[in-house]
Amino acid sequence: MERSSRADSVSAWAIGIGVGLIALQLTWLLGNRLASLRWGPPVGPTIAFAFAIATGIVVSVVSGRRLVRSVNRPQS
Repeated sequence: MERSSRADSVSAWAIGIGVGLIALQLTWLLGNRLASLRWGPPVGPTIAFAFAIATGIVVSVVSGRRLVRSVNRPQS
């Protein structure tokens, strides 16, 4: 793997992590509102945050893999 390809892969993963953090934040905001209506504190926010963490991790991995694949695809 050449140097520019490695740098592109690292930047693709960094963007994927950023997208995952945005997904975590949005899921936390919406999930906390909805879970607080269903369950009171501290159960509602705890469930919402656990779900937000899982969502953020999944979105980070999926978007990171997609971006790395598109960066490493040979140009025609």
